[in-house]
Amino acid sequence: MGSIDGLDLGKFGIYTFDFEVQPAAQIRASVRELEEQGWQALWIPELLGRDAFTHAGYLLSSTERLCVVNGIAQIWSRGARWAYGAGLLLADAYPDRHVLGLGFGGGQGPGTKPLAAMTAYLDEMDALQTPNPLPKTPMRRIMAAYGPKMLELAGRRTGGAQTYHVNVAHTAQAREILGPDAFLGVEHAVLFESDPDKARAIAREHLHIYLNSPYNIAKFRRLGYTEQEIADGSDRIVDDLVFWGDLDTVVEKLHGHVTAGADHVAVQVIGIKPGESAVPYWRMLGEALLP
Repeated sequence: MGSIDGLDLGKFGIYTFDFEVQPAAQIRASVRELEEQGWQALWIPELLGRDAFTHAGYLLSSTERLCVVNGIAQIWSRGARWAYGAGLLLADAYPDRHVLGLGFGGGQGPGTKPLAAMTAYLDEMDALQTPNPLPKTPMRRIMAAYGPKMLELAGRRTGGAQTYHVNVAHTAQAREILGPDAFLGVEHAVLFESDPDKARAIAREHLHIYLNSPYNIAKFRRLGYTEQEIADGSDRIVDDLVFWGDLDTVVEKLHGHVTAGADHVAVQVIGIKPGESAVPYWRMLGEALLP
């Protein structure tokens, strides 16, 4: 446990949407600060228009040691050939510093099921014959997975699984399905606010889009939340999906995922006011979480 094909990301990393809305110079300064703080891994999404591989390449070129994980590169945004070629180039240019995280997010073909789509995508990648030079270190590949069948596919066909907005109980279930050897990376949102009413209001705003999207609703049902809890954004689901409070409280709860079987926890700081930076919070978390 703890690595993807020999690549150690550390026990904790940072997950952020911030770089999707920041200019290049600010991104470069922030990611260099993140590396100087001692973080080993940075996870980035693909949602607001920045291409997953261009984004990853810029972050890698701006740093010297940091590992960048696509969390996720959407399979609907590009064909398997192009994802494979981009992953090979990043593995060659930045040995042992990039992880290709694939996921079902984004658009979809009519009637296509996530499991079938992901299986077909992996089949196409694995069958490719490419003139692109092979990297000296392997191209690491994981995939977003939640349900039992997708988790089984992740463990069998890739280096492991990544999850997003799940509770600690799901981490334990995922570890059981994946077995002891496959990598399990878990994102979790945190909020440094100790007033329950304020914290839950901010957390509900963050969770709103997820509590109202079909695939996330299905995921939350499997996690044991009722239709009413999901519709209302109940205290229970909010408190399970966003760890809020002071630093000690947040850190203790994050360690719950590790105890449950996560190899790595990617921490997403939410509640940052417009114009402010998450960098000070990353520093504070690093002092508490990093060796």
